[in-house]
Amino acid sequence: MSQDPPPPSEPPALPPYAERVLDVAELIPPGRVMTYGDIAEWLEEGGPRQVGRVMALYGSAVPWWRVVRSDGALLRGHERRVLERYRAEGTPLREARRTAGAPGVAARLDMRRARWDGTTGDAPHS
Repeated sequence: MSQDPPPPSEPPALPPYAERVLDVAELIPPGRVMTYGDIAEWLEEGGPRQVGRVMALYGSAVPWWRVVRSDGALLRGHERRVLERYRAEGTPLREARRTAGAPGVAARLDMRRARWDGTTGDAPHS
């Protein structure tokens, strides 16, 4: 006598903090970025590490490449992929100094021009 397999379980509910972080990430306009710390400050909760953890675990369904480090460094291990997205969106970039013989991409985000403060209707690159 065989038993029917159990019905597929629903994915675990998204923690409320994670939901709020992802909501902010979805607001960031193309061509602009917010830092992990900017999002924590916007929410008035958590810090950069907590936002980074949320993005690592749950961020694949939102424009994750728009949530960045405060120094403008491209996400390690995803440099070429994010660079393509930034160029397609017109995100301000600047050349980074390359260490002699260092492989990889020599670009960084121009944080002064790319950073978005969360103001609705903020024009890119102002």
